[in-house]
Amino acid sequence: MNDPSAMMREQVRVAVYAHFAGTGTAPAPADLAAETGLAHPEVRDALAALHEHRDLVLDKHDRDRILMAHPFAAIPLGFSVMGTGTLWWGGCAWDSFAIPHLLHDEPDVLVATRCPACDTPHAWVVGRAAPPAGDQVAHFLTPVPRIWDDVVHSCANQRVFCSTDCVDTWLENTGQTPGYVMDLATLWRLASDWYAGRMESGYTRRDPASATAYFAQVGLHGQFWGLPG
Repeated sequence: MNDPSAMMREQVRVAVYAHFAGTGTAPAPADLAAETGLAHPEVRDALAALHEHRDLVLDKHDRDRILMAHPFAAIPLGFSVMGTGTLWWGGCAWDSFAIPHLLHDEPDVLVATRCPACDTPHAWVVGRAAPPAGDQVAHFLTPVPRIWDDVVHSCANQRVFCSTDCVDTWLENTGQTPGYVMDLATLWRLASDWYAGRMESGYTRRDPASATAYFAQVGLHGQFWGLPG
């Protein structure tokens, strides 16, 4: 990586993830300037580029405010994730189950949410060894190829329900088109290695071909990523 702007962008990206991991909150530009030694304009340029490359999500009304750096979120989207000393907002069902796989200092985390249909509370201890027990199901409203059309809305609608009956009730009450339903074991497999390496410098996002291969490997059907199922 010999491009100075790319090097600064990667410095800022790693600093964003380290701050989220350590504090559970999003860093401000001043935090990132202090942590990287870069000037405030350089930090802001890097954040804008990272947003453009989908490495993080900035608030469209305040470009200094980071909303998400998957799997972390700075806003409540339906899930809390509690570690040994840090509390995070999970960006969605997928991201909440991914956090213990990404943070190797955490043996496991407590993921908590409520069913969107009936408000029943749910919580699981999620670790790296095996999926948590439970008959609940995850419903992804937005097809994967369209997630970044409105990523905050998409993540807010990747939720866990008591059962497929609760999914059907919620769809009827909200008038939404059915999305993709998976059990907790499949959700755990999806989350397990999706973000591998994201905390380290030099991370490269998956291209469509490798993403499709990964989805098939963890047992997701073609309709999950926009192909006939």
